[in-house]
Amino acid sequence: MIYLRLKDIREDNDLKQTDLANWYGMSRQNYSRWETGQNTIPLKHLFAFCEKFNVSMDYLIGRSKKINYPNASNVIDKEKIGKRLREVRKHFHITQSELANILNTTHSTISAYEHGKTLILTNFAYEIAIKFNISMDFLCGRID
Repeated sequence: MIYLRLKDIREDNDLKQTDLANWYGMSRQNYSRWETGQNTIPLKHLFAFCEKFNVSMDYLIGRSKKINYPNASNVIDKEKIGKRLREVRKHFHITQSELANILNTTHSTISAYEHGKTLILTNFAYEIAIKFNISMDFLCGRID
């Protein structure tokens, strides 16, 4: 779903794929893969897209009809994301290993996310938002 909204927003702003590819400093083909769903937009680029077009992640992934949140942070804070991930996991009474199984990854990956050592993958943040019915913007530290 995220790739459909990327294209809609780009087109609504009368931009071509080449325009955004140049803005990101990549080839049009690489950018195009995000819009077609062949590749997932990395979280740091998703943050930049949300900032540039003043849209929420929740809107982009189809979880909200609200296009943006006032005062949304556009700063990526791996520690804040990790803290939020840990809060969500504990709220639902699941272990790191259980969450790792849900996401088809390893316990050490979840631990690295929770300790702010590694930035969570966009697909994992999306899966968590959907599975646990939470805001992706909240999980990623954009809103409180």
